[in-house]
Amino acid sequence: MQIRRFFAEFFGTMMLVVLACGVAAVSGCSAKADAAYLVTALSFGLVLTVLAYAIGGVSGCHVNPAVSFGKFLCGKLTGWEFLAYVTAQTFGGIAGGAILSGILGEGSLLGTNALYEDNVVATLLIEGILTAFFVFTVLAVTERARSSELAGVAVGASLTLVHLFGIFFTGTSVNPARSLGPALFVGGAALESVWVFWVAPLLGAFVASLVYLFFFGKWQGVAKTQKPAKVKAKAADEKTQIEETAK
Repeated sequence: MQIRRFFAEFFGTMMLVVLACGVAAVSGCSAKADAAYLVTALSFGLVLTVLAYAIGGVSGCHVNPAVSFGKFLCGKLTGWEFLAYVTAQTFGGIAGGAILSGILGEGSLLGTNALYEDNVVATLLIEGILTAFFVFTVLAVTERARSSELAGVAVGASLTLVHLFGIFFTGTSVNPARSLGPALFVGGAALESVWVFWVAPLLGAFVASLVYLFFFGKWQGVAKTQKPAKVKAKAADEKTQIEETAK
């Protein structure tokens, strides 16, 4: 049933915000590279890895509008499915933010993101590059059935890596729904700049889809279909020659 897929995306995004952003909030993670920094990066990767195996078979475990956008651009989601996924993820992020706000109360940053030195362009560039790497990884490791058993590990590891680098600059978003949920309950600068953490991941997903299509998509597909066609034609010519010889 389609409803199960969308509810899985809602539930997965909500739990990503509650658990991973929750770790960032309670550990006091900041731009300082300390134990809290490492724990937060690992928490995002671990939560996504667990979710990949828990709900991956239901919805694919996107739990991220940027991932769904990449899937849509690569022809793996219809337009209607893309809109439904993003809607479910957005409400999941908001629900996660509400739960965190209820638990931690006012005054907590709830793991929100922030502009790097109040520089919109730098933030767009950082978040765009990190998202492009992450989304490309998701698209690539789920390309072939034989890699599906370890896909969750690779996806979780890539999310950990982008957080290890990006927390220093922006707190790392690479996920519009993850940014919006907490920002709505924190308000202020976090909410004012949240548009950046929608635009940058979507641009990054666009770039990732182009790279993916170059390696695995229609361009490679043309190369793949040409070779078998030539082999088939050669075999047909050889068969014709044999038949003529036999006559």
